[in-house]
Amino acid sequence: MEIRIIRSQPPHLSNPLVHAKESVGMGGIPWLHYEAKTPEGFCIRGQRTLIHEGSSKPVLHFIHGNSYSGLTYLPLWQALSPHADIILHDTQGHGDSDHGGSFVGWNRSAVIATDIGRQLQQHYADRPFIGVGHSFGGVLTSLMAASDPTLFKQLLLLDPIVFTPGMLRWMQPLQWIRLYSHNPIAKKARKRRNEWVSITDVMNSLRGRGMFRGWTEEALRAYAEYATEPLAQGGRRLKCAPEREAEIFSSYARGLWSTLPRIEVPTHAWIGERSYPFVHQSMARWQQQNPHFSYTPVPGGHCFMLEHPEETAQRLFAALKT
Repeated sequence: MEIRIIRSQPPHLSNPLVHAKESVGMGGIPWLHYEAKTPEGFCIRGQRTLIHEGSSKPVLHFIHGNSYSGLTYLPLWQALSPHADIILHDTQGHGDSDHGGSFVGWNRSAVIATDIGRQLQQHYADRPFIGVGHSFGGVLTSLMAASDPTLFKQLLLLDPIVFTPGMLRWMQPLQWIRLYSHNPIAKKARKRRNEWVSITDVMNSLRGRGMFRGWTEEALRAYAEYATEPLAQGGRRLKCAPEREAEIFSSYARGLWSTLPRIEVPTHAWIGERSYPFVHQSMARWQQQNPHFSYTPVPGGHCFMLEHPEETAQRLFAALKT
């Protein structure tokens, strides 16, 4: 896959993209947009911060959670950008990436991200290339590191949604007979509201509800601006279609528990104290199986980094220095 750097503003972005060094872009951070066409025919798109000649800052390659986009986490990048360069990878059907027909799956998504990541890594010479991911993105980042031990120097994971072996044992037969797609989380995703009148309407309708409970106003605004897009007739619509979100919730990474022990780079995860109990169970099991892995519970839920972006940035920055 060949990566193309786009120096003009995609027409559906509500904020200006400015690529000159002296200018600012989304969230006060200068971004460049990139895209890569996959063998399946759809385009993966994302953003990366400008490369400054002679910089020795580490590079964070980030993959978002299900239904989000890289720029949803803008408050986190605002806190981290003075200390690191950032690459945001939007998976199929998320952010500015194409919907691309049926979901290609967790494992194939990780292969695509690995191929793109290898090419982007070449732009940063010998600088530390760090894999970062939240939830679904944390699992994809882990798969990437296992498949290519030379890609990342370190993994920093934010509440990776790792199912326990016991959960996977009953998920598999249900998926074979096509019943797992009817699980409660997937059914709820299919019914998710998809359109609003304005960015303010998005924020007012989601504030304090469900997964958005406890988010900062800045994080909620970033979601409203960058996880939705303007409609030609006015209003806003989710970039990630509810059906795509449901497809991901109806599937899982194949062979995950045979993959996690193979990760050879230092890996640390932070888990929200109010996150899913099975994630805590999986982290304890992973730590037993891989001496390179450790984890820390932190205040907050599954989206703690959007509840406490400054504190999360401080933890990530401290981990980069170890």
